[in-house]
Amino acid sequence: MSALFSPLQLGPLKLKNRIIIAPMCQYSAVDGNATDWHLIHLGQLALSGAGMLILEATAVESIGRISPGDLGLWSDENEAALATVITAVRRHSTMPLVIQLGHAGRKASSQAPWDGGQLIAIENGGWQMAAPSALPHAQGERAPLALDEAGLMRIKQAFVDAAIRAERLGLDAIELHAAHGYLLHQFLSPISNQRTDAYGGPLENRLRFPLEVFDAVRAAVSHKKMTVGVRISATDWVEGGWDVAQSRQFAKNLQERGCDFIHVSSGGVSPAQKIPVGPGYQVHLAEAIKRDVDIPVIAVGMITDAQQAEEIISAGQADAIGIARGILYDPHWPWHAAAALGASVDAPRQYWRSQPRDLKNLFGETSIGQR
Repeated sequence: MSALFSPLQLGPLKLKNRIIIAPMCQYSAVDGNATDWHLIHLGQLALSGAGMLILEATAVESIGRISPGDLGLWSDENEAALATVITAVRRHSTMPLVIQLGHAGRKASSQAPWDGGQLIAIENGGWQMAAPSALPHAQGERAPLALDEAGLMRIKQAFVDAAIRAERLGLDAIELHAAHGYLLHQFLSPISNQRTDAYGGPLENRLRFPLEVFDAVRAAVSHKKMTVGVRISATDWVEGGWDVAQSRQFAKNLQERGCDFIHVSSGGVSPAQKIPVGPGYQVHLAEAIKRDVDIPVIAVGMITDAQQAEEIISAGQADAIGIARGILYDPHWPWHAAAALGASVDAPRQYWRSQPRDLKNLFGETSIGQR
C-alpha cells in the first residue's frame, strides 16, 4: 500500500490521502470578496483527488491584506461571497476545505506579483500598515505603525471573528498563517520584532502574541468539529533571525494548546534571506519539527514527483506533503501520483471514462460503460 495514499487524521478531520493542496494567493478578490475566478480555481482543485484543499491566505481585516486583491473574511459581504463559492464546490466534491487566516502586517499594501509586487503608496491607493515594530520590510519602504495594546486586541478579535465566520461557512479546518514574513511571523522573529514590552525581546515574549491568537481561535470554534493548525516558517534564513530551534519550541507550545497540525515552510521576513532552493529543500525543516511533536506535520518545498513524495512519507520525515505551484501546472497531479504508485484516487464520475485502460482501479472499483 502507498504511504502517500494512506489515510491521515488531523484532529477531528480524516483525510483520504496525504496530499495537501497548499494555499496560493490569487490576488483576484474585490474588496476581500471572492469572485468567479475563485469558483473556477477552487472548483478545479477540488476535483483533483487530493486529501485536502487549503484556500489562499485570507485577511482578517482590510489593512491585513497583502494586496488590494486579497481574499478577506472580515465582513458579512466577504462571508456571503465565499459562501457562494463553497456551496458550488461542495455540490461536486467531498474534499475537505480549509481556510488560511492571516494578516500581512508590514508586508501589506503591496501590488500583485504581475504588477511588480512593490509597496503601494498611500496616494496611489495603498494604506498604512501595522506591525510589531515600526520597521519597514525593505530599505526605503514606508515604516508600519507599531501596534499598541488596543491594536493587538483588535487584531486578535479579528482572527476570532473570522474563525467564527469560517465555522459558520461549514469549512472543515482553519490554518493560522504564522509564516512567510506576515504579522504573526513578524512577532516571532527578532528581525521584525524589536519591542521592549511583554511581546518582544526573549523568545517567551515573542511567542506570546501568536500563542494568544491561537488560544483565542481554538476557544472560539468547536473542538469536536473544527480542526485548527498553524503554518510556520521554520527559519528566516538570516543569521540572528528566527530559526529551527525556536520553531521547535513554538511547535511544542502549540501542541500543548491543542493544535492539530503544523505546516512547515520557511523564509519571508527579510529581503536578506539566502535560501538554498532545490528539490525538497524544506523537508528537513519539517523533519526537525516532527521529532518534537506528536501531531501531524506537513512538508512543502519543490515536492514535484510522486516517488519523492512517497519516500518523504515512508521515511517518516513528514506526515503529509503540500503541493502548490506543481498542482497549478498539473491539476491532476494526485491522479498521476496514484497511477505511478499503484494507488487509487477519488475522481468525479463525469471523468471516470478518462481512466486509461491499463489502470483499471485508478478511480477505485468504479466503472462506467462506453457507447
